[in-house]
Amino acid sequence: MYLVLNNRSFQYETENLLRVFFVNENIVLSDAPIPGENGVNAFADKKTISVRLILNSKEYASEDSVDFSLMNEDDTETGYTERKLELMLFELLKKATGYTPSWGILTGVRPAKLMTRLVEKFGKKQAFSYFVDELQVSPKKASLALSVAETEKPIIDMSDEKSFSLYISIPFCPTRCSYCSFVSHSNEKAKKLIPDYVRLLCREIEYTGKIVKQLGLRLESVYMGGGTPTALDADSLKTVTDAITDHFDLSCCHEYTIESGRPDSITEEKLQVIKNCGAERISINPQTFNDDVLREIGRRHSSQMTTDSMLLARKCGFDNINMDIIAGLPTDTLESFENTVDKVLSFSPENITVHTLALKRSSSLVTEDKARGDGETADKMLTIASEKLTGNGYIPYYMYRQSKCLGNLENVGWAKKGRECLYNVFMMEECHTVIAVGAGAVTKLKNPYGNEIERIFNYKYPYEYISNFSEIEKRKDRIITFYRDLNL
Repeated sequence: MYLVLNNRSFQYETENLLRVFFVNENIVLSDAPIPGENGVNAFADKKTISVRLILNSKEYASEDSVDFSLMNEDDTETGYTERKLELMLFELLKKATGYTPSWGILTGVRPAKLMTRLVEKFGKKQAFSYFVDELQVSPKKASLALSVAETEKPIIDMSDEKSFSLYISIPFCPTRCSYCSFVSHSNEKAKKLIPDYVRLLCREIEYTGKIVKQLGLRLESVYMGGGTPTALDADSLKTVTDAITDHFDLSCCHEYTIESGRPDSITEEKLQVIKNCGAERISINPQTFNDDVLREIGRRHSSQMTTDSMLLARKCGFDNINMDIIAGLPTDTLESFENTVDKVLSFSPENITVHTLALKRSSSLVTEDKARGDGETADKMLTIASEKLTGNGYIPYYMYRQSKCLGNLENVGWAKKGRECLYNVFMMEECHTVIAVGAGAVTKLKNPYGNEIERIFNYKYPYEYISNFSEIEKRKDRIITFYRDLNL
């Protein structure tokens, strides 16, 4: 699909909007329409906006004048023009496809963050109206964003200039799921790397702990993810958790999470390691309770294994458990998805995270052109989940969206009141620094006096991390100069 724009500064949002309707379409920026191909020709200046859409040999066109007197007080002329262009294209795409995305023209990762900013500036009523009227977000999704924003606020307010969270990356899994695009490696292929990885990860933890102590930063939450941390054997897992305990002050830590996501990686011995290190929150992620779907996505566990793992975790004393499910998985149906939601609710976990399938370019689901769900069905699944979770006393407490999610839909964390995952909010709303260690980890240094964020990237893959470890330590030194420059 070609895209012709007279103003290239509008390219990013225009491409994102096109991908809402055509998730895996290759969009090519062009100087002129390409005969015989689908595409968009858009023109915008300070007087006129016009859009011409060609789809399956049919033409859809619209044109209008620009009236800056209608701008909101929060607008710039460029921002107003871009939004009007997106709205015009949105209407043409709806007409051409017969599909109306629930999030309208809003394509950002953090809808609740935008809602929070608008509420602070204009109040709830005007912020809600802006979502619905200016961004064409459905009232249902606007209400969701407002609800999440209200729940997040007291958690965000916990942070001050000395606050930080710690993320530990364990980039290994029992197997690789068909929808996965993370840096995680299956144990079958990367098992020989694990000893060196664990050894060097502990060195990075020690090095980083010294920096944090030197700066006098206060640890608010710890999150070990991946990958699947419980893909490590019990001894290796204990080695990592011991390093955290030895080199970080956990006395002010409000929350310590270790993902135990894959039921086929969970044993009583590993759960005891987690319990003994002080981590009180874990994730056990079925994704679905349909065994046929589990096989389709490359998972080797069964629904019964998830049940057994949940019962084992409760037996070991865990009273803060998250369970993940995914809407829009290949071959899943509304009926089997509803059964998954009901089954998850039967365990009464403290958190339930409802994801929407994202069609990531490097996943085998995309590269091998496997069967996949669709946006309209996924949206119905999210509605089922929302109604059942709300009816069972869960509240939405954090939300984010990924590129190429089916239907431009969302991922939402639901929790029993008072059991919200603090790290998820701290990380997603970027309200304080997150220091990250391990392969693929990205440290985000947050200026506590503004919105600026500086990133420090670790090497992405375990073999790169191991081969270039000395560079990892050098990069971590930037944490010191960042905070000294702030005179903290």
